[in-house]
Amino acid sequence: MLGNKFNEGIILERLKNYIESTYVQHYGKGDIQTTEVTFDAGHGEGFCIGNIIKYAQRFGKKDGRNEKDLYKIIHYAVILLGQMDKEKEKEHREFEDHMQEGVD
Repeated sequence: MLGNKFNEGIILERLKNYIESTYVQHYGKGDIQTTEVTFDAGHGEGFCIGNIIKYAQRFGKKDGRNEKDLYKIIHYAVILLGQMDKEKEKEHREFEDHMQEGVD
């Protein structure tokens, strides 16, 4: 089992449930989310980092030590990691397409 010393397995399951819950909330019901539009406009990385900073600074102040703020920090980091992964996949596909054009 993954990490028991600090309850990592339990926390990761809670994080997964939190992230899944955000997709049924009012801002996640449409086909396109604001975060997607922000990335398409070229501002996604700054948007995610800004939100990470915002929730990190808010932790312990607004609503006390609100664990939801920590889940939001991690969620924005996961979104950023996912976008970076998508960009790498796109670059790889474009490279493969370019290489195929040279073969044809």
